[in-house]
Amino acid sequence: MKTIKRILTNKCPNCHEGHIYTDKNIYFNFFRNKMHKTCNKCGYKFEKEPGFFFGAMYISYTIGVAQALFTAGIGSYFYDTPLNLKVFLWIMLVLALMSSFNMRISRIIWIYLFKNNQ
Repeated sequence: MKTIKRILTNKCPNCHEGHIYTDKNIYFNFFRNKMHKTCNKCGYKFEKEPGFFFGAMYISYTIGVAQALFTAGIGSYFYDTPLNLKVFLWIMLVLALMSSFNMRISRIIWIYLFKNNQ
């Protein structure tokens, strides 16, 4: 449970004090995706090698599919047919609004998955 809280609060996986992204608020920043190269408290290196974050795309995809299914489930409750075009538009809107958050949170999860003990 503490790990989930640390992921959602943008904390370093090593010292749990520094921040991964330069902005502490990772939820509603649409244009600033600036990450620290290392933790400003303990010096933990976030990007292990070039292309390290390609794997985070799979996590982002999984989160996006979950959001789309959740939105489709909620939307089908309000419309008569389950595959209504309006539900599809709601899914697109949700995915567009959540894309920046998905990218950030998937990178943080990826860093936590590959955290090695130093």
